[in-house]
Amino acid sequence: MARAMFEYTKTVLVKVSFNSELFCKELEKSLKRLLPYEVKELSIWLKEFTANKPELNYCMNLVT
Repeated sequence: MARAMFEYTKTVLVKVSFNSELFCKELEKSLKRLLPYEVKELSIWLKEFTANKPELNYCMNLVT
């Protein structure tokens, strides 16, 4: 179940990445739902995903 939530979170974040406000809101919600080790994995994934999307970089402050 937990793994499914992690994959769902990544899917949602990809779909809302066109809007930085939505992206940050969804990221906040996901940080409340995920397990601590999944948050670490999400942080790694986010660094790669936002590498070429500078408009989303400020949302990374929520994870660290």
